[in-house]
Amino acid sequence: MGWRGGFGATVTVVVVLFGGYLVADAYDVVPGMVTTSPAPAPPAPFPSAPGATTGPELEPVLPVLPDDAPVPSTSDVSDLVSDVTGDKQLGKRVGVIVTDPLTGDVLGSAGPDRPMVPASTQKVLTAVAALAGPGGDTTLPTSVVLDGDGHLVLVGGGDMMLAEGAGDDDATNGHAGLGDLADQVAGQVGLSGADTVTLGLDDTIFTGPTVAPAIPSSWIKGYIAPVSALAVDVGRLTDDEYAERQKDPALAAARTFAAALEDRGITVRGKVVREKAPSSARELGRVESAPLRDVVTYLLQYSDNTITEVVGRVVAIDAGLPGSLDAARQAVTAKVEALGVDLEGARLVDLSGLGKGSLLTPRQLAHVLELTVDPEHPTLRDVARGLPVGGLSGTLSGRFDDEDPGRGYVTGKTGSLPGVRGLAGTVVTADDRQLVFVTLADKIKDTWMATEVFDDFAGDLATCGCTSTG
Repeated sequence: MGWRGGFGATVTVVVVLFGGYLVADAYDVVPGMVTTSPAPAPPAPFPSAPGATTGPELEPVLPVLPDDAPVPSTSDVSDLVSDVTGDKQLGKRVGVIVTDPLTGDVLGSAGPDRPMVPASTQKVLTAVAALAGPGGDTTLPTSVVLDGDGHLVLVGGGDMMLAEGAGDDDATNGHAGLGDLADQVAGQVGLSGADTVTLGLDDTIFTGPTVAPAIPSSWIKGYIAPVSALAVDVGRLTDDEYAERQKDPALAAARTFAAALEDRGITVRGKVVREKAPSSARELGRVESAPLRDVVTYLLQYSDNTITEVVGRVVAIDAGLPGSLDAARQAVTAKVEALGVDLEGARLVDLSGLGKGSLLTPRQLAHVLELTVDPEHPTLRDVARGLPVGGLSGTLSGRFDDEDPGRGYVTGKTGSLPGVRGLAGTVVTADDRQLVFVTLADKIKDTWMATEVFDDFAGDLATCGCTSTG
């Protein structure tokens, strides 16, 4: 299929504790300690091996959110919802829902079943489908095969976050490097005594339009690159996050790889040509992307449109479908529905939410988010962990300042298009109850003020301490 699960991959678990929200995840982390007693003085002639002893039992660093934490009253939450929907700065099309994920109860809502433009909040569907389908351990390979005498083919497996030089094991963007791949290949070519090759490019893993037709051309520059089988730094021409992108990221990456071979004493004759590598070709080198769970975190933290579209195609291939936009939409929808989410009436024109025409209801988004904090779906927990944290990370790092009660207690996927704002995520209340919330507005005149309204609402939820009376 051109990509594979990360067999034999080293999995590194990094735990970041951000304020109140990640208290909810503390039970996923059980620290352990093994101490080794000092080696005794070796008796002659046969020294005895030192013995390992078990250290003291450790207590959790942070308390677990109790299942019986008080639930905010429906009247209090409904009052907060009314304040939001009554704010004229949001326009006339507003959808809000707040749920208790432990019980599934709706604590407050307005227009929960109204189909609305989700913008980038839609990305949570692709993220969930990726971890439910291909799985978090999956990696995307970039390889080189030898096809005949002195002819190499660079084969892309979907990694658009390659480094130009050496890869970085601690990074997601730049985890695998074309320089490392060139080292492997140059070494293999050198063993044969050859120093001249030709180079082909196999980028056939993805098919169809490289950018969704629903995305206006005026929005493409800087916000999305053509979806490609491989690319360096998601096709950016400079280091800026919203830099202009390569028009042909795969071909640009192939030329970068050819230059890397040249630097290692291997002459590359002629131009790079596109071709399909035969299955009989011998592999000379391979590098692997970061695990898909880290890629999902990246696309959520940075709201990366290109990587979201790539991940959607990976979901399609895993389902036995072509690596195309249409197949990706079909596969993501089917995978989310298989988890029990009713997507009747929903419409996805792309995977990232950047295109014009996608529709989701607040209730549908809330149901998807509830799955990510449901103990019955532990494979989806990395989606919840990957959401930006209010005031601390990702697209929420510049929001929820020190005075905001939602700082560290709110996580959310942001959504932003002309006239559209959304925030969908979780919040931990003053009584340690975790809630799921979705706020959408898609006919706004002042989107900046709308952002503040939604942030204030999430912060107000964090201060909720009134328990339900039933």
